[in-house]
Amino acid sequence: MNFIPLFVIIPLAAAFLISFLGKRFRPLCDFLSNLATLILVGLSFCSVILVKNSGLLVYKVGGWIPPIGINMVLDGLTSFMLVTVNLVAWLVTIYSISYMERYTSKWKFYTLFMLMLAGMNGVIVTGDMFNLFVFLEIASIASYALVAFGVEGEELEAAFKYMVMGVVASCFILMGIALLYSYTSTLNMADMSSVLATKGSSRLIGFISVLFLMGFGLKAAVVPFHAWLPDAHPSAPASISAMLSGVLIKVLGIYCLIRILFNVIGITPLIMSILMTLGVLSMLAGAFLAIGQTDIKRMLAYSSISQIGYIVLALGIGTPLGILGALFHLINHAVFKSLLFLNSGAVEYSTGTRDLNKLGGLNSRLPVTSSSFLIGSMSISGIPPLSGFFSKLIIIIAAIQAGHFILATVAAVVGILTLGYYLKLQTGIFFGGLKEELSKVKEVPLTMKVSMIVLSVLCIIGGILWAPVLREVFLYAATKAVLIGKEYAILVLGKI
Repeated sequence: MNFIPLFVIIPLAAAFLISFLGKRFRPLCDFLSNLATLILVGLSFCSVILVKNSGLLVYKVGGWIPPIGINMVLDGLTSFMLVTVNLVAWLVTIYSISYMERYTSKWKFYTLFMLMLAGMNGVIVTGDMFNLFVFLEIASIASYALVAFGVEGEELEAAFKYMVMGVVASCFILMGIALLYSYTSTLNMADMSSVLATKGSSRLIGFISVLFLMGFGLKAAVVPFHAWLPDAHPSAPASISAMLSGVLIKVLGIYCLIRILFNVIGITPLIMSILMTLGVLSMLAGAFLAIGQTDIKRMLAYSSISQIGYIVLALGIGTPLGILGALFHLINHAVFKSLLFLNSGAVEYSTGTRDLNKLGGLNSRLPVTSSSFLIGSMSISGIPPLSGFFSKLIIIIAAIQAGHFILATVAAVVGILTLGYYLKLQTGIFFGGLKEELSKVKEVPLTMKVSMIVLSVLCIIGGILWAPVLREVFLYAATKAVLIGKEYAILVLGKI
């Protein structure tokens, strides 16, 4: 259990070293960032094995026993999220070796990137509500700066809008934490859950749940709290767009909602109904808004809103199969949406534009980018046997089993709409006649291709191996950690 703090210590140490040495030794930035993320990937897979063999683990910071002290918790859901976040982060840092050469002060990018990663890992492993908020703010503030990294007018405007909406979300979350603390007299999640189980529910707990839904809903860009995302994600460098849509909105939004609503406060039928409603609204609004876009990254941003809707809908269904589908789609979306944003960065890197009206016929000039984009777009559209097909199918079956036939129909229709606008993207960028001004376009550098190829392979094997490998190794343990509900408190306090 002593290695649990390393998920925060390693990226923080990397951020310090890069900020201190990176300006003088530029190649050191790439080396340190890739080394740090590679170590984190290794530790993440080790955490999966530890949880499988030893069950839930608790680390007491400084040796102080909670609720007085702070603890870090490693369970099935934690290890699942750590693998998702750190695997994507490692592939993004490989991609950034060449991609970020276009920007000045590369060391500043890596410093902020490592701070954002430290914040996300901290949110995942912490067992304390206030520290969850602190880590959430570290990740958020770093992401605000990264969105504005290009320092052009569009980037600065998007970052300001993102920051304002992020601050509003943080206010809702902090107010919810303060009210929970006033009601339970503790900040430790397990202790808080135990106190709530003793005291029972009240109108105050219902109000706190609404505050968390609004706060974390804003962080996850769930409709109607989505207004910041279509501006922020396209404006950021492709590496950051991949992190924002791939993992950040899931950690700061979806994961926090799952942990607090299921394991601390306790899920109720009313909250489940609200989640299903928000999920359906997000699926439909994101899909219809994506159809009319001509900017590649803006279309991908609206697509993220739609796909987050699938996850929220499945969480609202609340059955074991629904939770399994939500978590499976979460990791799938992290993979194929990161891939698609890296593809969009590769197209812009080679052509200098991401406007569909100025592109076309690039299949012969960018074969690796074209092939990986096809795999990513077909996976997110739910085409078998790719990974996205199975997670969407599980969500639809879960809705049917729970008697929500209309919701299952909506999920299927949105899948067809998704296929429609991704076919529009694929044909608009890679098929048709090659424009004369694009005749000299060349494929992107090796490091960028490596990341795209690995993510493409994950989309394929995620579909082929999900039953024998993913389900047994990752998904069952993570699903069980959610379904135990407030028994989380008994398990954590029993390990202290």
